[in-house]
Amino acid sequence: MQDAVIFDPSPVDAPVTEDDATPLGTLDGKGRREFNKLQKRLRRQVGNAIIDYEMIGEGDRVMVCLSGGKDSYTMLEVLRSLQRNAPVNFSLVAVNLDQKQPGFPEHVLPEYLDGIGVEYHILERDTYSVVKEKTPEGKTTCALCSRLRRGSLYGFAEEIGATKIALGHHREDILETLFLNLFFGGSLKAMPPKLLSDDGRNIVIRPLAYCREADIAEFARLMAFPIIPCNLCGSQPNLQRQVVKEMLAEWEARHPGRLESMFKAVTNVAPSQLADRELFDFAGLEEKQARLQADRIDILNEL
Repeated sequence: MQDAVIFDPSPVDAPVTEDDATPLGTLDGKGRREFNKLQKRLRRQVGNAIIDYEMIGEGDRVMVCLSGGKDSYTMLEVLRSLQRNAPVNFSLVAVNLDQKQPGFPEHVLPEYLDGIGVEYHILERDTYSVVKEKTPEGKTTCALCSRLRRGSLYGFAEEIGATKIALGHHREDILETLFLNLFFGGSLKAMPPKLLSDDGRNIVIRPLAYCREADIAEFARLMAFPIIPCNLCGSQPNLQRQVVKEMLAEWEARHPGRLESMFKAVTNVAPSQLADRELFDFAGLEEKQARLQADRIDILNEL
């Protein structure tokens, strides 16, 4: 992954919030330097992802899907930072889908977004009731919840003229999805950093694709984002994704650097070394061999 050239990180001496009510306000000199390094690392990685996959272009209106979790808060903050230095003009609009979960603190996100001056919309859709009604007892709600949430957000993106939809999935999310599909879905696929929706109407981007979850969690802690937990799915026992998450965390703890190597593999696919007949022309190998041999004979005759 090359250093970002277009979406440069902010200068090293970017100001750090002095609010004593946040963890940043309690940092000493070393802590502030560490925070600045973390902030720059996230900006660089997001900038790299944007460049590598051409996620954002001139005039784009990027809909930042804000769930109230650490990932989407971090994504919004880093995109706001990069926006100030970018050589292309693009706008950001935050959108939260209020799924009408019981006890959801509806005031938190509007107060936060008003405070930082970001354009936003709160989209109210009672998907919670649908998910609880349609999901059999003992089954996880994630699949149906995800489809309903995605459909609502995709449709709303068109209403507000968004040209890109930004989701807060990070490196570990991508790897977890890879193994979930491998173990339970019989397919070798993950979450791409950039995706055209099935109906061809929306382009989805994942600016945090290169970012480590641990870095995001630490950044969110220091920024004291007002985190809203997901009570719909977070309390479900035996979630397959949670099992895979724990497996990957154990691997990384026992073999540091393994996740980095695995993510590199996702970006470095060799179709001829797998077995997908749609992806590689195995039936045409004899014809290719004949052409190569003919070329070799012609070269030998010329010598």
